[in-house]
Amino acid sequence: MGTLKTYKMKKIAVFLLLLFCLSAQSYGQDAEYKEAVKAMFEASGSDATFKAALSQMMSMLRGQYATVDAAIWDELEAEFMKSSMMDLLDEMAPVYQRHMSLEELKTITEFYKTPAGKKLAEKTPLITQESMKVGEKWGQGVAEMVLARLLEKGY
Repeated sequence: MGTLKTYKMKKIAVFLLLLFCLSAQSYGQDAEYKEAVKAMFEASGSDATFKAALSQMMSMLRGQYATVDAAIWDELEAEFMKSSMMDLLDEMAPVYQRHMSLEELKTITEFYKTPAGKKLAEKTPLITQESMKVGEKWGQGVAEMVLARLLEKGY
């Protein structure tokens, strides 16, 4: 009976050791991938865009709660600038990981370090802003044409 118990204990110990090793390996890969996403965000300017959005949100909240001391707002903004950016990275890394390999991510980051990549990172917010206006106008035009066709068909 003692040997059966020892056998089961060894089996459990081996299972736990294997589980630990796989978890540690997975953690290491996830940490490396998360660092690669962070580097890509920095190189592409995405982190600056996220930080600007957070800062804008904090400014809006300051306006809504004007009775709160400015020092408190400064403290909260500094705290959330750090913690929420880490939270965002934690949430975004798995999204990228489902669609891109670590090597692809590193290649993209290297592109953003080239003159053309730096220019793209710099101009993307302006391009996005202008593209949204163009897209809105285009969408309205398409909607008008579709509605005109529906009228022609008696609807």
